[in-house]
Amino acid sequence: MKPDTMLREVKVEEAIGMALAHDLTQILPGTFKGRLFTKGHIVREEDIPALLSIGKEHIYVMDLQPGWLHEDEAALRMARAAAGANVELTSPHEGKITLKSTIHGLAKVHRPLVDAINAIDQLVMSTTKTNTVVKPGHPLTGTRVIPLLVEEAKIEQMERLAGASAEPLVQVKPFRPMRVGLITTGSEVFKGRIQDKFGPIVREKVAAFGSEVIEQRLAPDTSETIVAEIRYFLEEQKADLILVTGGMSVDPDDRTPGAIKQAGADIVSYGTPMLPGSMLLVGYFGDVPVMGLPGCVMHDPYTSFDVLLPRIYAGERIVREDITEMGYGGLYGC
Repeated sequence: MKPDTMLREVKVEEAIGMALAHDLTQILPGTFKGRLFTKGHIVREEDIPALLSIGKEHIYVMDLQPGWLHEDEAALRMARAAAGANVELTSPHEGKITLKSTIHGLAKVHRPLVDAINAIDQLVMSTTKTNTVVKPGHPLTGTRVIPLLVEEAKIEQMERLAGASAEPLVQVKPFRPMRVGLITTGSEVFKGRIQDKFGPIVREKVAAFGSEVIEQRLAPDTSETIVAEIRYFLEEQKADLILVTGGMSVDPDDRTPGAIKQAGADIVSYGTPMLPGSMLLVGYFGDVPVMGLPGCVMHDPYTSFDVLLPRIYAGERIVREDITEMGYGGLYGC
């Protein structure tokens, strides 16, 4: 049976006592857009002027047959199949359901599954970008079908894809609190010639993820001192994350990258294909991440540091492939 045979068109004046087959939207430019009547509303005589005012001289009533789904039920089944951890669903609204975050965390969207679902004719899955920092109530995904009625087989195909996927279509990873050790290098700061500008900015960025800098240590441009401060945070303070600022360029006096390696770090990358932030260093002492921060962190609001820091707080281990992928779309404010 074709969908148009399950919908019967009637004049609004003859629809009294009949149920609407779908939501009807009212748009008042600049002031309002929303549902004037919801699906299933029984038309009353007093509704007729309002229906006519939104250009509805006819409405649809529905005789749904087996093997077909109304847009609301289809969207609900799609949303349930897509939702992972820390995600909640809204009620259907004009045939659409929105999946929202329930926590402050990192949104993870499995793009191959999104693409596979959108390749199914008449199905829509629209998402935020993966690795977006979200707060409670932040929209993650909107899902709907294009027609008012859709074949159930298409929704079943979507559900099979989601069920077979190694990852949910969308989930939100919580941020874990971390003890952060901050080392600021540079003889000019160590000897008090200039004021440190890194500390306040780094503290603010760390606080945004519910953590704090447990201590900030100043070090001159000597590899031995920087190595000693790194070991202090690893061995005595048991830091969960070590951030080293300053000395990240190619000048002869900039010893920070070499000192981090000398301290025993497994270097993932020194340099990223993103601007600003190309001189960022990422490495690990076992499970403890270390980052060497370039000078742009002091003055640019969004750098490679801001891209990777949320992922570390979400418990992810940064690998070389993550760095390589930062080049595409990685030109900011240059």
